[in-house]
Amino acid sequence: MFELSQLRCFVAVAEELHFGRAAERLHLTQPPVSRQIQVLERVLDVALLNRTSRAVRLTPAGRRFLVEARRILRLSDEAAATARRVAAGQAGSATLGFTAAAAYRTLPDLVRAARRRLPEADILLKEMVSAAQAEALGAQGIDLGLMRPPLPPAADGTLRIARETLVAALPDDHPLASGEAVTARDIAAEPLIAYAPDEARYFHDLVGDYFADEDLMPRAVQHLAQIHTILSLVRSGLGLALVPESAASLRVAGVSLRPLVPAPRRPVELFLVWRRSNDNPLIPILAELAGTLDASMPELD
Repeated sequence: MFELSQLRCFVAVAEELHFGRAAERLHLTQPPVSRQIQVLERVLDVALLNRTSRAVRLTPAGRRFLVEARRILRLSDEAAATARRVAAGQAGSATLGFTAAAAYRTLPDLVRAARRRLPEADILLKEMVSAAQAEALGAQGIDLGLMRPPLPPAADGTLRIARETLVAALPDDHPLASGEAVTARDIAAEPLIAYAPDEARYFHDLVGDYFADEDLMPRAVQHLAQIHTILSLVRSGLGLALVPESAASLRVAGVSLRPLVPAPRRPVELFLVWRRSNDNPLIPILAELAGTLDASMPELD
C-alpha cells in the first residue's frame, strides 16, 4: 500500500512537471523525491510519469491518479484537522440527557451558549426522566445529564445549575389569584393536580413534604408526570397545583403563578452530571458553560 508521503511527492512533481522544483517545494533534495515516486509506481504496478532528460509528462494513468491523490491528501488533511479540533474540545459530539422541566429555561440557555462557543460541535439531546438518565449515564448512553436528585453513584462529576422554589398554579379567574400569595392551607382546601409517584417521583415527594410540614393533606384529583400537562389542567379549572418557579417561562394563558406562604423548606434543584472517567473533551467545556448560566428565574405573572 502506498503512503501519504509518496502521494505528496507525486502531486508536487505532477503539478510542477519538474523534479527539482518539486523537491524545493517539499523542502527535500531531488533523489528522495525520485525514489518515493519510483516506489509508488512499483506499488501501483503502473507508470505515472514519462521522464526524459528534457521533460516530465504525466501518463494517462498518472493524470487520473493525480485527481485521486489530491482527494486523498485533502481528506487526510481534513481528518487530521478534525482530530486536532476534537482533542481541543472544538469539535466532536456529546450526548446530553435532560428532563422535560429543564427545557423551560436551563436547556435552551446551555444549548445557546454551546452553539456560540462550539459552533463545530454536535450536542445530541435526549429527553429522559432522571431515573432513565441515571441508568444511561452508568451504561455510557449519555455523556452528561440535566437531572433532579437523588444523583446516581455513577455521577461523580456534578454541578448544581438551578435552585428555585415551588409556587402555586391556579386559574386566572380563581378567587385566590387576586392575592399576592397563596397559603398552604388555601391550596389544601382545593382539589389538587398532583405528580405521579412513579413518573415524577422528585416533584411528588417535594409537594408531599411541603404539605406534611404544615400537617395538611390535600385531595389529589389527578396524578400526572409533565408540568405543562398539569398547567393545562389547571387552566381548565380541574384543580390547583404546585410547580417550579421556572414554569413561568411557559407563559400558559389563563394560569397565574403565586408565591406560597410559608415558603417551601426544600428547594427545587437541577444538576448537570457526568462521569469523570469519560474522556470526552467536550464535557469540561459544557460544564464550564453551564456554570456561567444565569440561574435567576423569570418573574411570576
